Amino acid sequence: MTESTLTSPSAPLIHAIIPAGGAGTRLWPLSRRHHPKFLLDLTGAGRTLIQGTVARLEAVSATTTVVTGNAHLAAVADQLPGVPRENLLAEPSPRDSMAAIGLAAAVIAHRHGREALIGSFAADQTITDEEAFHGAVRQAALLAEAGWVVTIGIEATGPSTAFGYIRAGEPIDVPAAPDGRRVLGFTEKPDAATAAQYLATGDYRWNAGMFVARAGVLLDHLAQLRPELAAGIEQIAAAWDTPRRQEVLERVWPDLEKIAIDHAIAEPVAAAGGVATVPASMGWDDVGGFDALVDLVPAQTEGPAAGVAVLPGSGAEGADDVEGPGRVSAVDSPGALVATTTQRRVVLLGVPGLVVVDTPDALLVTTPQHAQAVKGVVDGLKAEGRDDLL
Repeated sequence: MTESTLTSPSAPLIHAIIPAGGAGTRLWPLSRRHHPKFLLDLTGAGRTLIQGTVARLEAVSATTTVVTGNAHLAAVADQLPGVPRENLLAEPSPRDSMAAIGLAAAVIAHRHGREALIGSFAADQTITDEEAFHGAVRQAALLAEAGWVVTIGIEATGPSTAFGYIRAGEPIDVPAAPDGRRVLGFTEKPDAATAAQYLATGDYRWNAGMFVARAGVLLDHLAQLRPELAAGIEQIAAAWDTPRRQEVLERVWPDLEKIAIDHAIAEPVAAAGGVATVPASMGWDDVGGFDALVDLVPAQTEGPAAGVAVLPGSGAEGADDVEGPGRVSAVDSPGALVATTTQRRVVLLGVPGLVVVDTPDALLVTTPQHAQAVKGVVDGLKAEGRDDLL
């Protein structure tokens, strides 16, 4: 039997939290600071990544709360008309995942009680087997009801050095959550040899940053481990649904500790024996770079760009539409990837496996093997003061 196939139809619904931050720098120049990857349809699904995330959670959630930056609030609201406006929380500045998730958890606790089950899921991931995802979330909810902080561990398809790892220990005896296992620890991104050793044991899963817990359990852990951060978050949450929100937010938020939830809660609570994992195989991808898109976007099977993966909106189908945006054609270039948002004709000739990203103000030409280095290019632009390109 595959992981997370045994589920309980009576599992409680969660209050979903979607942190929507970051600039997706490894997908530059498509993903920019003011139009990051979670607002883009990168896979041809007909919906953006954040729209896909919200839709995926509908079957297991009672409410959805999105935490995003002020600069993205209007775009998020436009893309998610079904999410109540009061459930879109805008943070004045990035303070990493703990502040964002903690604020949402505290606001949910004020609205629905500290016993409410919450689950945090990134806005910019893709999952092909949604039934397996739902099964894992339902098991996680049942474990969370029993007091655990739960993370969903992704079955590794190879010894990746791009992800952190979760080490699973002995099974946990919670009815209707048979796949639950105690977490023995979290590991940062390993080298290739270490990753291969991890997979050989059968006890390690990729860390996708998915966490489920009772709101009160999460906030109590935070109060014990990071009391100043917890106090600041509680102060903001108490004022959130009052006329004092803006004043308190502007006064308290900038001084909150900037730390990831993994370091603030997951790692120390796991060391104390309080974290569980539900391992699952669900066709997960974090869309972490153009190397991922080469696998996620199917190649054109006919037409002028046959054999090439063309991102949505890049005009591969417009062979006779000379006025259409981003017309793409290719000869002897199988396995290549093209994304264009310009009026230029893009022609690939004898360049298999190439990645071409054409935007009005920047052109990127690389290979899947070098795709993770795009972040370094963006760092260089920052150092040059080229904010117009970020």
